[in-house]
Amino acid sequence: MSFGKGYVQVYTGNGKGKTTAAIGLAIRALGAGKKVLFLQFMKSKTYNEHRILPNISTDLVLETLGKPFFVAHKEGLDPEILSKLQDECVFLEPGNPPDEYVQLIKNGFVKAKKDVANGKYDLVVLDEINVAMYFELIPVQDVLELIDNKSPGVELVLTGRNAPQEIIDKADLVTEMREVKHYYNTCGIEARAGIEN
Repeated sequence: MSFGKGYVQVYTGNGKGKTTAAIGLAIRALGAGKKVLFLQFMKSKTYNEHRILPNISTDLVLETLGKPFFVAHKEGLDPEILSKLQDECVFLEPGNPPDEYVQLIKNGFVKAKKDVANGKYDLVVLDEINVAMYFELIPVQDVLELIDNKSPGVELVLTGRNAPQEIIDKADLVTEMREVKHYYNTCGIEARAGIEN
């Protein structure tokens, strides 16, 4: 029971809501009797969606392919933010991603490639894959090839800020979440359970 022709969607930008939109689309697809694969590339099972999504439907497979902390480049970060993140963040050097991270992403990507090509799922979400490309944990070329080898009926969603231009050019639909105002910046409000995580 496919969608007919499947398209490539990208949710990117610095605003909140990219993963949330993908979760909403997954729930809508499940409601229509579709099979959904939701792979989270830069996350571990520390987000509240992991408490509920696996129990929603046997037609949903949710897997995480990350570590339980944020990843960032040090340069360009405000010193105050840098000091706050010091114990919760792994800082990667541009051009020199750690082998353990590369291997973790590569292992998940092998599954993604297979399941996008074989048409087993109607909707495949590669959550935070854009971030994995940004941190050079997976080459952009590999993701372009995954898109080229997509089964025609599979709807493919790529989320995460900093989507490469080549991915944007290749996609059928691109939505950019733009942060206009955020209480984290204006009031110093931290991430809240059930809203941000």
